[in-house]
This record gives sequence, C-alpha cells and structure tokens, in this order.
Amino acid sequence: MQNYLEFEKPLAEIEGKAEELRAMARSNPEMDVEGEAKALDKKADELLAELYGSLTPWRKCQVARHPDRPHCKDYIEALFSEYTPLAGDRNFADDHAVMGGLARLDDRPVMVIGHEKGSDTKTRIERNFGMARPEGYRKAIRLMEMADKFGIPVVTLVDTPGAYPGKGAEERGQSEAIARSTEACLQLKVPLVSVIIGEGGSGGAVAFATASELAMLEHSIYSVISPEGCASILWKDAEKMREAAEALRLTAQDLKSLGVIDRIINEPIGGAQRHRDQVIKNVGKTLNQMLAKFDGKSGDQILRARRKKFLALGSKGLAA
Repeated sequence: MQNYLEFEKPLAEIEGKAEELRAMARSNPEMDVEGEAKALDKKADELLAELYGSLTPWRKCQVARHPDRPHCKDYIEALFSEYTPLAGDRNFADDHAVMGGLARLDDRPVMVIGHEKGSDTKTRIERNFGMARPEGYRKAIRLMEMADKFGIPVVTLVDTPGAYPGKGAEERGQSEAIARSTEACLQLKVPLVSVIIGEGGSGGAVAFATASELAMLEHSIYSVISPEGCASILWKDAEKMREAAEALRLTAQDLKSLGVIDRIINEPIGGAQRHRDQVIKNVGKTLNQMLAKFDGKSGDQILRARRKKFLALGSKGLAA
C-alpha cells in the first residue's frame, strides 16, 4: 500500500478512484471501466510530475523522511556482495543504528558503513530511528581505521535525523564521539565516498559525510539542524519549520551551488519511495564513479586532496 505525504493528498484521491473502478471491474467482469481508469491514471501522472517538479524545501524534507524510501540495509543487500557485518565498538556495546562491514562493490573490496532507520515499528525501535549513540560512532571509527590499515576504500550511506540526544548518550561522550568520527574521516589515506540517501541531520551526519566525494539524492536533505529544531530556537515556534527549511538551504540543489556537495543523484518523478530499484541502481553507479576517481592515487595524494577540499569549502558560499 502506497504511503502518501500531506501534499500528495489530491494525488491519493485520484489514484484511489482509479483503483476503486478497477476493483469494481474485478468483481463484475461485465463492467467496462478501463477507459475511465486510464484517464485517471494520466491525470495522476500529470499531477505527480507537477508536484515533484516544484518541491519546496519543506516538502523535500517530507520526501527525504518518507518511510518507504530505501534505507541503508536495502542498498547493502542490493549493491554489495560478500557483505560481512562487523559489530561493536570494543568498549561499550554494539549500536544497531549504525551498520557496517566488509563487502564488495562490483568486485571492489570496500568497507561500507551507514545509518539504518528500520522499516517497521519493531526494527525502528531496535535501530533507534537511525539516531546513533556514542558507541555507534566509535564503531564507525574502528571500521574506518581498519579500512585504512588494509588500504580498503570506505563507503558511507547517511540517513539520520541526528545523533541521539539522550542522557545516557551524553554521559558516554556523544559530542566527543562525533568529533572523533569526523576527525577519522579527515585522516584516512584511502578514498572515503559518501551518499546522503535521506536525512543528513546535524553532526550525526557530518561524522560520516566528511568525505573525499559527497553525493546527495535529489530529494534528500543535509543540514546543521532540523527545520523544527531551528524554528524552535529562532522563533520559539516549531510550526515555523517551513520558513526554517527555506532559510537553512538544506536541499541538494542549494548545497551543490554552495560547493558543500560534489554530485546530485537524480530521482525519477515521484521520488525514491516510488522507484526504489531505479534509485538504488543510480546510487551504485555513482559510488563506482566516485571511487574510480581515486584509482592509482597514493594515500598522501588522497589525504592532501581531501584537506584541500575542506579548506576551500567556504569560499564558494562567500562568493555566492
């Protein structure tokens, strides 16, 4: 069953009417409603193209959070072979909001790490809705250091509302763990390529996305804070999230123009939630392209290029 977002309600009505007509025809084969149903299908396609051709930043936030979008686990299962999960931070626990391990991407050995939100109530609770605790970031550091030691490229898939803000996480050094993970990204002498597949929220995303090459899906978001959090702080009113989303410049298109990201991965009309297989295929193609840029380069060259990229990061935005 299709899950519809708030702004897709008119579309839901049209598609619902088309399905009702077809259901009536199935129960009564003598009824000929296919012509009417096809007319409604055409109207729905036109409305879908109209809606997704002019998404506001707030609507992009809604699309990025859609529960039917492919998650990290889906990408790993579809794109990577010989995936061997590696668990735990060797200090406190294994954080199920972060998954990672050794794998092959089109026969290229990689270390893949990502946030996993879960796909139903049980797994969302188990995965803490993709909000990592300190042990999740320390697990990521362990895996990145292992990859660096053996000369294996790192792939990160980012999809998190932000790091978990709970009391226990803060007591175990949440901010320090995020900072150390970001530092580990910067110190790698192997390629680190990253794709924001849904939400890229706050430092929890930066800790995985401080990459040699960073791509975003067309309708994903990447921001220092959620629109609701920003609105609560600036206007003391979380309902002003639409204005906050505009001001934050959190869309892939804005961030590409600012030089924060390197690539935008197109999504078919209707978003990744309607075209899961195609979007997963597009992400796999982009990952291979990004990794190929570093073929034949030494560890020092990779490190210098990443350093140069981040030192120059603000200049394009200032010029804009």
